[in-house]
Amino acid sequence: MPIPTPVLRSVPPSATTRRRLAGATVALLAGLALPAAPVAAQDKVVFATNWKAQAAHGGFYQALADGTYKRLGLDVEIRQGGPQVNNRPLLPAGRIDFLMTGNLLHTFDNVRNGVPTVVVAAMFQKDPQVLLAHPGQYETWNDLKKAPVILVAKDGQFSFWQWMKQDGFRDEQLRPYTYNSAPFLANRRSVQQGYAVAEPISIEKAAGFAPRLFLLADHGWSTYSTTIETRPDLVKTRPDLVRRFVEGSILGWVNYLHGQRAAADALIRKENPEVTQEELDQGVAKLKALGIVDSGDARTLGIGAIDPARVKDFHDKMVRAGLFKAGEVDLSRVYTTEFVNKAVGVDVRRALTGSAN
Repeated sequence: MPIPTPVLRSVPPSATTRRRLAGATVALLAGLALPAAPVAAQDKVVFATNWKAQAAHGGFYQALADGTYKRLGLDVEIRQGGPQVNNRPLLPAGRIDFLMTGNLLHTFDNVRNGVPTVVVAAMFQKDPQVLLAHPGQYETWNDLKKAPVILVAKDGQFSFWQWMKQDGFRDEQLRPYTYNSAPFLANRRSVQQGYAVAEPISIEKAAGFAPRLFLLADHGWSTYSTTIETRPDLVKTRPDLVRRFVEGSILGWVNYLHGQRAAADALIRKENPEVTQEELDQGVAKLKALGIVDSGDARTLGIGAIDPARVKDFHDKMVRAGLFKAGEVDLSRVYTTEFVNKAVGVDVRRALTGSAN
């Protein structure tokens, strides 16, 4: 593809124009940099998610829609999850190649129980789990400890709530959250759990106000989220396949957050007709504003970065919270940094945003 001859202008181009030109150049260079692979040589890969297609899955659909996976010699099929779909058993059974998981607790549990899975990338540096409050009710994290009611779903009660109790929250506050926000909306003094790119958006749309968000990750909940798991045997026997899928996913996330994502959004809406473009736009805005994907180590080491010290920190917190016993989870089997921490996509992000930060 020839590079177009630039048009001379009598005035400097606008910031918007410069950004579009930069994006086009980056996309072209990225395409040229990726190794070409004939269609016949492409490796079939099945990647399963843990819920229906949404903005929080956008980077994977971006890499599929813009041809990044294909240029890396991969024929990727994304199988979405949902309320009646459990993709987790399919990975150790060999029926899928990669699985998107919620956070490190899933892999800790697999290792404890001898299930052969390993994390090869952590696409979210922050878990999007939040606590929601009515505006003007609670100003700080510590103020939430005074709330008479905190609505938490069953999974949360046996995970992050146990950690929160170590920080002064009390079981007397706990009430079941059934994924219906009506009890929260009816009680201005109540607090509700949520997912940063889901409940805050639906509540604002239904009730006409933006709830106050308290991101657990900003208060010590140090797990990674939206991790990519695979089987240890695939890492051992086909490391290049794993590398190409991880790097393609990283580039997909960079371009979804900072480049042209229309094709990816169209693919998401096709897979999940329940999601609207407005919800996708709001979801991406939340991901960026809260630094869910490309904050911290991801800025220098690339999206998907894994810090062994941070994994140990989260593990030790879970031991103190009583979720695991000391010594029953071999952290060397939980993750590998073989395919991340190589600054993949950092230059692309810099070119798209015009910033090193």
